[in-house]
Amino acid sequence: MNDKTILLVEDNPQDEVLTLRALRKANLANRIDVVRDGQQALDYLFKQGEFAGRGEPDLPTVVLLDINLPRLSGIEVLERMRAEILTELLPVVILTSADEERDRLRCYKLGVNSFVRKPVNFADFIETVARLGVYWLATNEPPPQP
Repeated sequence: MNDKTILLVEDNPQDEVLTLRALRKANLANRIDVVRDGQQALDYLFKQGEFAGRGEPDLPTVVLLDINLPRLSGIEVLERMRAEILTELLPVVILTSADEERDRLRCYKLGVNSFVRKPVNFADFIETVARLGVYWLATNEPPPQP
């Protein structure tokens, strides 16, 4: 299970710390890579820009993606991911505080695997993220990588 990686795309430092804490609390020893805007997420996935020299050949097991990001929104990132053969089947979970029905509908139409609203309550947030981590890293069988 330790060879599975999570890509966390989160621009809010507090939410980043809470998410990392929740995943560690769930005893997930997996690597968690963090990028802080939509363009960085695409650069990471496609090994471009600052990630051009990234040596790891594999994609992350799952992407936890916020919607409201600088440079490119999470929806734009998802759209680009689904347009590329390399990432079209990569599991993506929208993890956001946004609660717009049109965003949720658009994400599902673009092929998001799950849309999770970040709980406001600290304990609920920790529990939700821990469950996501366990499910996507230990329970779910991901699609084969191209």
